[in-house]
Amino acid sequence: MKPKDKAAPFVPTEIHVLTVEDAKGAFGILSIKTTEGIVEVALDRESADAMVHAIEAIRSKLD
Repeated sequence: MKPKDKAAPFVPTEIHVLTVEDAKGAFGILSIKTTEGIVEVALDRESADAMVHAIEAIRSKLD
C-alpha cells in the first residue's frame, strides 16, 4: 500500500471495556465504536501493557 492510498484513522465515538475469563485465564475486551463501525480487541496482560505504553507515548506529545 502506497502512503497516498493509506486510509484515514478511525475516530472513536464510544469506548467500552469488559473482562472475561476462560479456561486459560482472564483477558480484556476493548470495544471502540468509531465513525466507521466497531473495532474490538482482545487483550492479555502483555498486550494491555503495550497499549498503555503506546497511549502514554502519544499523550506525552499532546501536552
